[in-house]
This record gives sequence, structure tokens and C-alpha cells, in this order.
Amino acid sequence: METNPPMRTVWRGAVTFGMVVLPVRLVSATESHRGRFREIHHRDGGRIRHKRVCETEGAQEEIPYGDVGRAVELPDGRLVPITDEDLERLPLPTKHTAEVLGFVPGADIDPISYDRAYYAAPDGPAADRPYVLLTEALAGTGSVGICKIALRQRERLAVLRPRRGVLVLQTLLWADEVREPGDLGPSVPVTDRELQLAELLLSELTGIEVHQLEDEYGHALEQLVAAKIEGGEIPELPAPQQPAVDLLDALEQSVQAARRSRQ
Repeated sequence: METNPPMRTVWRGAVTFGMVVLPVRLVSATESHRGRFREIHHRDGGRIRHKRVCETEGAQEEIPYGDVGRAVELPDGRLVPITDEDLERLPLPTKHTAEVLGFVPGADIDPISYDRAYYAAPDGPAADRPYVLLTEALAGTGSVGICKIALRQRERLAVLRPRRGVLVLQTLLWADEVREPGDLGPSVPVTDRELQLAELLLSELTGIEVHQLEDEYGHALEQLVAAKIEGGEIPELPAPQQPAVDLLDALEQSVQAARRSRQ
């Protein structure tokens, strides 16, 4: 019987709201199944390797990973070394505590701000009751908690929200990390009939089961690799759909096609 590998803890601390302290540990809520490309030499197919070398020494001998540190580069190019001890001494309460600063309706968070998601698991038996209390209170009110947390060597804004009886801590982009769209959106008039048909088409296409959708690019890549190994035919790309010349006619045909697919 196969068992899922244990989830690795990436942060351990406490969520606080009011006077309530909730010990939690964070584990990644997502995983990537994408195949990774490797760099090769076009001429002979040999694998390209990147070596860690020191600019100061000027030698080509690779530096052991244990001898590699980190530094902050200043605008003038100077490097300021930063050690693990330096980071540990940073006066940030969010290193070990995610204080809920307030609660807002979940719909108030612009989805463009969402970043990485983590499951927050109760850390110890004493955390069970406040964990369930906060999870059910958030679910009952439709609210999310706004907090700050030091994660992966930077302080992040985050939301705390319920999902299937579990708390999810999802980091957010800071306001200055989200670009304004500017004038990317065109300003052209549309007719009432076009808008009516567009809204009708949207209503006909509701109810999609997102969890049933699959990664077609990944499947196509697997077929391509198999064909190259076996010497078979490489799958051909289907012809792209041409943009409609008559928008109104395209909308009407789309509505009819959507209705036929539901019969």
C-alpha cells in the first residue's frame, strides 16, 4: 500500500489573534509535477554543468557548497556578507509569530495579490481547540485574517483562511509588487446586443469542474519524448483557431454550440 511522503515543515511558530496563541507549523500546500529541462550542448548532446567558482581567486576549481555564503550587493557593487547568525538576530517578531492584524471579508482580497500557499497544522495537542475555533469562526463569517510573517528570509504579508477544515496561510504580494495595468485595456464601444450575447454565453458556460482539467502541455511533452526515444512520428500541432471577423455572429454561434453540448 502506497503512502504519501511526510510533509516537510518549513516554518514553526505561533499564530496570535487577540490574547489567543495558536502554535502551528507550516507545510507547503502545493507541488509541481512539471518535467524539468536540462541544458545540453547542441553539437554533441553533452550535459552542460555550471560550476561555483570564486571571482576573487580567479581559479576554476569548484567551491564546495558548504563554503558558499550570502551577501547583499550595494548600488556601488560592494558586497556586505550576511551570516545565519545575523539573520537570527534581526529584531523581527514575525520570525516566530504570525500576529493577525485584523480580519476582512475574503472577497476584499484581489486574487492578483495571492502568492504561495501553506497548510497551517496545529503544533501539539494544546493547539487543537484554538485551531478548530479559529477555523470554524473564519468559515462561519466568510472572513480571512491578515497577518505578517517572516518566511524564506523575508517578511511577507499573508492571509489566514479556512479550506476543508484546515487553515491555509497564503502569502500576498506587497502593494508595490503589483503593477498597475495602465492603458493596456482598449477603450472601444460595444453594442447592447453584443453585451447581451456575451453575458448569455457566460451563463451557458458556467459549471465547469476545474479539478477535472489536466495539464495538456505536460501530456504533449511526454508524447514528444516517447516519440523521439522510439523513433516514431512527432505529434503535429493542431491549426490555431482564427479570430472571428464578425463578433456578433461568433457570439451567436458560440451560444448555440454551448447549448448543444449540454443536451
